Amino acid sequence: MSINITKGADISPFIDHTALKPGLLLKDVEKLCGEAKTYGFAAVCIPPLFVKVEAKIAEILLAMVDGADELDVVINFTAIKNNDWQLVANEINHIMPIVKSKGKIIKTIIESGVLTDEEIIRCCDIYGAAGIDFMKTSTGYADKGASVEAVKLMRKHLPESISIKASGGIRTFEFARELIAAGATRLGCSSSIAIVQEKTAEGNY
Repeated sequence: MSINITKGADISPFIDHTALKPGLLLKDVEKLCGEAKTYGFAAVCIPPLFVKVEAKIAEILLAMVDGADELDVVINFTAIKNNDWQLVANEINHIMPIVKSKGKIIKTIIESGVLTDEEIIRCCDIYGAAGIDFMKTSTGYADKGASVEAVKLMRKHLPESISIKASGGIRTFEFARELIAAGATRLGCSSSIAIVQEKTAEGNY
């Protein structure tokens, strides 16, 4: 079926406003979405990477509405491995005002076990400048979780005002103690009770 569009007709509803060029930044996507609203375009076409950014912001807003006081936000791992540090910075700088306007705490999860030391340091620089509350070692789902070395590296390169949460593979009191000694001030553990009971049983006061 063909549709005849007259010269004065509105063609906007037929258009998918598109930006797929390499090197596209979050600000470009925001501009594109704004233009689509202004002109009434049918849709926007953007790389999947940016759909995740918008979805992340929507999840943050919903979590705060539902009563969350602390938000764990996972890094854009694909952007880091593609050396797109501008996108990484744009994402957190877009998220921070939303979280802080509500007086909430934000923890950024960097998956330290699958990053190089140089990537960890770069994350410390970017997220430190953004003013997050915590940097967290891992989600617990990567092949490698928290390590004493990663916590020490993070502590060395983060401002003192930013705390560190170690998470992933913490199952013993001794490992928990080592992570705290390295600079962690919060631990994410599924073996919490076993760790506390181990401390009590061994008299490790």
